[in-house]
Amino acid sequence: MFARSVFFAATIFAIVNKSTQFQDEFHEELFLKPLPTGHINSYFQFSTEWSLNRGESLQHTNLVSRSIAEIFHHYHIKELHISLTNGLWRYENWGYPVVPGAPGAEVWAWFDGSLNKTDVDEEWKNLCGTLSGLLCASLSFIDNSNTLNPKFSFRPQFADGLKEPDSKSIRYATLPREIVCTENLTPWKKLLPCSNRDGLASLLNSGFIHSTNYHSLGLHIRTLSQSGSFYKMQVKQTVNLVFDKKIVSHNADWSMRRMFGQGLISGCFLSKTSKVYLDVTNQDFDITPNPTRLLTSQRGGSITKIAEFDLKLRHRNDASFNIAAIAREKNSKVVNIISPPPLFAKRFLLGVGQEHGKIVTKVTNTHWAGLQVVFQENIPWFVPIYLHSLKISHGATTIEPSVIHYVPGIRRERAYELEIAFTIPAKSTVEISIDFDYIFLKWLEYPPDANHGHYLGSAVLSVQLPVARNYTGVPVDRFLFADSFNASRPAYFVQIRTEALLISLPTPDFSMPYNVICLTCTVVALAFGPIHNISTKKIVIRDKQGKKTLVEKIKQFFVKTKKTPNTTTEPTDQCGEPTAEPVDQCNEKTE
Repeated sequence: MFARSVFFAATIFAIVNKSTQFQDEFHEELFLKPLPTGHINSYFQFSTEWSLNRGESLQHTNLVSRSIAEIFHHYHIKELHISLTNGLWRYENWGYPVVPGAPGAEVWAWFDGSLNKTDVDEEWKNLCGTLSGLLCASLSFIDNSNTLNPKFSFRPQFADGLKEPDSKSIRYATLPREIVCTENLTPWKKLLPCSNRDGLASLLNSGFIHSTNYHSLGLHIRTLSQSGSFYKMQVKQTVNLVFDKKIVSHNADWSMRRMFGQGLISGCFLSKTSKVYLDVTNQDFDITPNPTRLLTSQRGGSITKIAEFDLKLRHRNDASFNIAAIAREKNSKVVNIISPPPLFAKRFLLGVGQEHGKIVTKVTNTHWAGLQVVFQENIPWFVPIYLHSLKISHGATTIEPSVIHYVPGIRRERAYELEIAFTIPAKSTVEISIDFDYIFLKWLEYPPDANHGHYLGSAVLSVQLPVARNYTGVPVDRFLFADSFNASRPAYFVQIRTEALLISLPTPDFSMPYNVICLTCTVVALAFGPIHNISTKKIVIRDKQGKKTLVEKIKQFFVKTKKTPNTTTEPTDQCGEPTAEPVDQCNEKTE
């Protein structure tokens, strides 16, 4: 008994000692921002930072999910970004999101620079298959036919890439048709240290999330080299939601309980910090409870007022935490003016018929100076484009691009890659257009609902903004959302995702096989009956009798009635006597 107790105590001590060796920490943050259009932006960020020795294995984890660590261990990844988005972010009215996401599924990764092109393609394919099972998404449909190798649009965020970026090590792909649902949210929440049982993750109820105007799940991972023998792995899981106040509360008031269906008990017990931030810059409402402190952030010429709520200061026995905003009386003659961001874009299709078409993107610059822009078009192989038809125009003036990176597509093997860099004039709108052809596909290459059409992924617009108006992004050299406060920089890197286009290719009549099958079966059925009767039944010839009159039918009926015997129950002999057995002669009664 004593030996068993000693062994148990030694085991507990070993476990505690092993857990203290992990140099990792977890932070959870929620940012609430009322938008001028009457919507509310809710941004969740769950951040885990893990410091390791260069010889330490990634297969022994503490706060970081082991499945994520094994992905980086097996596929030689330096940086990975995944987003699953439903809806379209309205840049013109809502400003810039903290983390952008294209409609549908979007994946891009930076691999180790020591790998050659063949190895990178192989690792990329295996990575997408693994992520498909990890997040229950259709990422296994990503292959070389819908993968791009961008050269200018994306910048690496890992430490080695900041010094010597190698564009040959990046792969980018989108699946604009991907639908985001509970099957993606559930495995995503299992990657968190506290799962969905405690902390801010308990607010992520699928019934409330999937009824929003916009929702996006994100998983962003990178490795950071440090001096000496240490390096860091940073894992950031994000959720970006946009609620409509009219749907949530039917009036101008709103609260966390109405948006998420419940309040907060406390923060995650494994987190180092657990905070909620509320943007009160244009405060036309009263909030309860009182914030822990008020912050003022000055960034890029923009001033933002933030109310901070620290959940770690609350006791678990306290009532559930709920931020409520009660609108103040508003003058009906006052109208809110929506200030657009410095740069935004719109994308659409032009053309008549199903022979030729045109993809048009309008980029608007509201800044007082010109901006250098990098535009990446996402064209699948089944939409052949013509580079000579590329045109960048500002009214009647044609703008010549400074850089063009174009890789022609190959049918069923490679997508079209097009990146152009140009300067958009101040206070102007530039139109980018390129012609394409409609082509026929093989009948097996059409989706199940072929008449619905095919999707073209979002275009990506990259720019360095000199001001931070409508900008809430986290600096590339920082990690937490709180690091974006008072984080002025010489320029602010922004990426804009446009709309995903729906194109209707020439579609064959898929109902024709059904019609042929129905017609053939009908003919066979009609022919089979007579042939079967002739082959199996015997034909008997009968004399044709004339039709009887009504009087003859009545006479025949009475004749049949008279011929019918009334009573015959017992057998009789020849003499009329009842008998049990038949006899040949009558027996004489007397002699």
